[in-house]
Amino acid sequence: MFEGTYTAIITPFRRDGSVDYEKLDQLVEMQIEGGVTGIVPVGTTGESPTLNTEEHIEVIRAVAMRCRGRAKVIAGTGANSTSEAVELTEAVREMGVDATLQVTPYYNKPNQAGLIAHFSAVADIGLPVVLYNVPGRSSREIAVETIVELSRHPNIVCVKEAGGSVDRVSHIRRLCDIEILSGDDSLTLPMMAVGATGVISVATNVAPEPVAAMVADALAGRWEEARKLHLKYHRLFCDLFLDTNPIPVKAALAMMGLIEEVYRLPLCPMSDALKKKLADCLREVNLI
Repeated sequence: MFEGTYTAIITPFRRDGSVDYEKLDQLVEMQIEGGVTGIVPVGTTGESPTLNTEEHIEVIRAVAMRCRGRAKVIAGTGANSTSEAVELTEAVREMGVDATLQVTPYYNKPNQAGLIAHFSAVADIGLPVVLYNVPGRSSREIAVETIVELSRHPNIVCVKEAGGSVDRVSHIRRLCDIEILSGDDSLTLPMMAVGATGVISVATNVAPEPVAAMVADALAGRWEEARKLHLKYHRLFCDLFLDTNPIPVKAALAMMGLIEEVYRLPLCPMSDALKKKLADCLREVNLI
């Protein structure tokens, strides 16, 4: 159901800090033209922590309307409060989105039983659920055994694996039937080699075509072609994390002339030294 390349789309802001919906439409079109399978609005890369509830819902609505069935939409409606995650998911259910991305509840550090109850409550709404394992952000890992248990829910169909471990992908694939999408661009190809079905990508914001081609090659068993693309863009995959995501990718898009480089505090621009390194990387792969 969820194989291929999905873009964790940024949320562009105007100079006054408001959401720039015109730029958002343009970025979504760029992704569709670049051949991605789907768009993931209001995830970590979309600066979800600083969007208010109305903006959160409206950004998802805008992306769904722009995609209009041309690309799948996995709506970021996770929260560290189960009631909020349920509320956001119910709000977008009728927008034509294809699934909901549910991050591990952060800061309050629920135990594994709490995670099962949390994700199950969202899944009971009826939308397909993509679990989002990102312990570096949430301070809580979804244990492999917990994923096995959750995979028995008919609406929990996929996991975005951003724990930095290819070995976890092997364990999950061995123990249960659930799709896995890489949550780290630099690990997409290694994860696909052991059974992942694609990626939720940051790099596609700036380079949708090569990442989509790499994933398509891997899915078709064209491993040598996929490896060449992986190695060509590996520095980009890494340098887009020179600073806290999404600071580098928004800086890159600004260097490409596609957005204004505007963040909401507490995020702020990266240092001049890091910007120079990022610019060198973008030149190396002919993006600027």
